[in-house]
Amino acid sequence: MMLQDKRAVITGGAQGLGEALTARLLKEGCRVLVADIQEKQIAATVNTLQATYGDKIDSMVCDVTVEGDVAALVETAVQLFDGIDVFVANAGILISGPITEFDVAKWRKVMEVNLVGQMICMKYALRVMARQKSGAYVQINSKSGKKGSFKNSAYAASKFGGIGLVQSAALEMAALGVRVNAVCPGNMLDSPLWVNSLFKQYAQNQGITEAAVRQKYIEQVPMRRGCVYEDVCNVVMFLASEQAGYMTGQAINVTGGQEMR
Repeated sequence: MMLQDKRAVITGGAQGLGEALTARLLKEGCRVLVADIQEKQIAATVNTLQATYGDKIDSMVCDVTVEGDVAALVETAVQLFDGIDVFVANAGILISGPITEFDVAKWRKVMEVNLVGQMICMKYALRVMARQKSGAYVQINSKSGKKGSFKNSAYAASKFGGIGLVQSAALEMAALGVRVNAVCPGNMLDSPLWVNSLFKQYAQNQGITEAAVRQKYIEQVPMRRGCVYEDVCNVVMFLASEQAGYMTGQAINVTGGQEMR
């Protein structure tokens, strides 16, 4: 196990990729405090995982855009674990639309969750890690943090900003023994986000069928498949471990060759 007895916190851990990351952190030996804004979903997820991992998992409701919530999350982790070794910042949202028609309030909401929320998580998690002079902060970003995204300006802008945030924090933390990195997944076409939301959004925005949307995104990938949870989990666990001890300020693509910058 790569992270035996490490103390981990993850935001947005109730479902989808977040749930997969939570389960993998536990499998790798971590004690985990999982947070999400969805109270019922996080309770169900934790109940399922406790059947295997018992008291190695705890949870709390947290809105990453609310500074008091994040402060309480980090303080709870310190009380439970006496420190934080790994913080996985996974919480995020996606709302798409053409720039000429984008509702400004919705655009701001994406920025508030995906960028301001990341900053707030860093503010409190990195304080703890700086005191310890150790720790790994891993931001879940996107290939849209590397390249503009069609009719998806809010998301891309927030993710570009997230990489700048990672690089800036990495510079501040490097001398303190704390590493800050990002993972940039490709399109997870079988995730709840895509199946329940994005296929419909993109089909409407682009004037094509949902099946055509899926095929379009598969054809953009040199390896000819969508990204799956395990692909992302593998890289996150590596960055969280001492095997990545000489890596900071990086934004690692997990895109099947779709993005190479």
